[in-house]
Amino acid sequence: MRAPNPIPMPAPPLLVGVSARIYYPGSQGPLPGVFTKTLHYLEQSVAHWVLSGHAMAVMVPAVTKDSIVQRSDLDLDDYAQALDGLVLQGGNDVAPEFYGEQPLRPEWAGDAVRDRYEIELIRAFIKAGKPVFGVCRGFQLLNVMHGGTLWQDIATQRPDSRAHRELGQYERHFHAIRIEPGTRLAELYPGVGLTRANSIHHQGIKDLAPGFVVEARCPDDGMVEAFRRTTPGAYVAGVQWHPEFHDPKDPQTIDDTPMLRDFLDACRSARQAR
Repeated sequence: MRAPNPIPMPAPPLLVGVSARIYYPGSQGPLPGVFTKTLHYLEQSVAHWVLSGHAMAVMVPAVTKDSIVQRSDLDLDDYAQALDGLVLQGGNDVAPEFYGEQPLRPEWAGDAVRDRYEIELIRAFIKAGKPVFGVCRGFQLLNVMHGGTLWQDIATQRPDSRAHRELGQYERHFHAIRIEPGTRLAELYPGVGLTRANSIHHQGIKDLAPGFVVEARCPDDGMVEAFRRTTPGAYVAGVQWHPEFHDPKDPQTIDDTPMLRDFLDACRSARQAR
């Protein structure tokens, strides 16, 4: 008797690492119930964005070489081997020391602890051939770690630019973006030359890192809004806006779905290659 055909099992969901945001006690105002402990946290909207692509979001805690807890058997390379891709959250400024400058104002000194952790994390995922996608701060850090630089404050250093952040508006502040023709982003959004995105940043890309191509700009002042690495190796891309804040009911704002699907397809390809 012929054995019945086995029922195919569904593939396990993708496991996407998300870099941790860091809260330092006393540095960002009082937080009820937290007085002396550093927090590593995952913003809900980022987790939901990853989950909307039917992938699992896994926060990777920051354990740096100068932490009280030292890594021994488990390090960031282990996370890069176990997970299928990496998303870099937004957050504090990138420290100017990482692109050869001093902070022009004390409040623009950035978060060097998080920078070191995320740079090491990015390198581990790229080395493992896993895709990396940067959001806002993550987009800026990808540029810096590959040899690019930033405007420490767009309004101060580019006074002719449009406002890229409005206090009190946060994700409700928008401006136009122009998708560059011939890019992968243009392929993901056929026929969409001009659209709009949220804008919640006071820093931005000054010098683009070698080996990267601009995929979108702000048409008002030319600020880089999206890029992709073109050199051989792992998928590396990012956007200056926050795709996780997109309201599906808003047809005027760029839909994050194609770029998320593109990233997760790359994660799936990396898993299959492994």
